[in-house]
Amino acid sequence: MTMTYKSEFLQVLHERGFIHQMTDAAALDAALCKTRLTGYCGFDATADSLHVGNLVAITLLRWFQKTGHRPITLMGGGTSKVGDPSGRDETRRLLTDEDLARNKAGILKNFQQFIDFDNGRNSSGRTAALMVDNDDWLSKLNYIDFLREVGVHYSVNRMLAMDSVKLRLDREQNLSFIEFNYMLMQGYDFVELREKYDCTLQMSGADQWGNIISGVELGRRMKGMELFGLTAPLITKADGSKMGKSVSGAVWLSADRLSPYDYYQFWRNTADADVAKMLATFTEIPMDEVRRLSALGGAEINEAKKVLAFEATKLCHGEAAAITAAETARMTFESGALGEDLPTLTIGFKTTIAEMLVMSGFATSKGEAKRLIAGGGVRVNDKKVLDENETLNPATAMDGGVKLSVGKKKHASIIWSTEE
Repeated sequence: MTMTYKSEFLQVLHERGFIHQMTDAAALDAALCKTRLTGYCGFDATADSLHVGNLVAITLLRWFQKTGHRPITLMGGGTSKVGDPSGRDETRRLLTDEDLARNKAGILKNFQQFIDFDNGRNSSGRTAALMVDNDDWLSKLNYIDFLREVGVHYSVNRMLAMDSVKLRLDREQNLSFIEFNYMLMQGYDFVELREKYDCTLQMSGADQWGNIISGVELGRRMKGMELFGLTAPLITKADGSKMGKSVSGAVWLSADRLSPYDYYQFWRNTADADVAKMLATFTEIPMDEVRRLSALGGAEINEAKKVLAFEATKLCHGEAAAITAAETARMTFESGALGEDLPTLTIGFKTTIAEMLVMSGFATSKGEAKRLIAGGGVRVNDKKVLDENETLNPATAMDGGVKLSVGKKKHASIIWSTEE
């Protein structure tokens, strides 16, 4: 039976496909209708940027704020020193304090594009978000006291049955004792946030359900707290692959890691079968428009992909960057000209086409570059390359530039080094 939600927050999540599991849906719905709640998502500082795989959690917080509630972005400065075993086949590398400081500074910039951290209330009337770091309390814990106050409430039998632990053990892969503590630490985070900030809801992707439940139960056993948990389904593509990876690796949210143009292209290249899901999940356009765009067929589905790419890029990098990326794509793919935001490759006058393919990352070796050229997949200014040893010069320029292309989706702008 499908449940009808009364709170705006759960109505939005339900309509856009965000709800996977909740600890007590009726009670949470009632609480959301009664008063402003505080809820959080946790993010470990394992890199200096978040990536597309983190967008579901970020979007949960964003909708939470847009529907009148107070979100907390919990930076895992403490838990990052341990490492979450969930979804991992091997132990994470232990990070230094310098690593963590750099990573947290980068992640803060990601959050500021999506979440409003202004003091008080902003001009749109949203309740301002908080950012806190669990290192503030986890690093101050006395281990013996922690075991007596928190560890006593955990069953090793149940912990061994959790997916994050069980999968590693079933594969006979190492699970360190420090990782085994992660569940206790995350559960304790929820209790601390409830006491310090009156936080009653934890949200995350479905892979964190076990950790969320442990926090809900810990709060009840330690303090008699009523806490709630909510997870969104893990986003997978129609082909079954995990959301958040491209051919070249992670799709980062930081412009320092991935240009707004390449971010735009990631969304623009969404498979036809995934457009409806991605529009509902990763844009804020009304659902009637999502359904209209998703119903487009044939070549018209490309218009829906352009909307998806523009709206997703606007949320992450701002409207100006989205406009520039869209115009670069239009010029590159529709007019034959070169857009300003196209990835640029600087070469010497004696650099061959095969060498350019390797330098640009379009080929991993000269051997692969030669096979691409022999197969007819390489073009310069939309003309097929026949000779792997061909070189270019500025006279080849089209509208002030030279475009190197592999297939339909990989393009780079060529410029010449001034040192030769």
